[in-house]
Amino acid sequence: MMLLAAATNTPVTHAWSPTIAIVMILCNIVAIAIGKFSIQQPNAGPQLPSSNMFGGFGLPAVLATTSFGHILGAGVILGLSSLGVI
Repeated sequence: MMLLAAATNTPVTHAWSPTIAIVMILCNIVAIAIGKFSIQQPNAGPQLPSSNMFGGFGLPAVLATTSFGHILGAGVILGLSSLGVI
């Protein structure tokens, strides 16, 4: 019964739009910047082709920072949507 009551309170989420994409891109850039300053060995693991294009990051660092960026982006998009900003 409690689950049924919780299911009726789902927030309204917006479909994909260029605004949503810009927010996600900005969140990924912020996450990569945080990773650049906090990852102790950013070039560990398998190297990427053209690693200079990825800031000298290895594959694990790129996967970690972009995963964090998507988690951060999902939270920001949901937060801004519920505030009515986007």
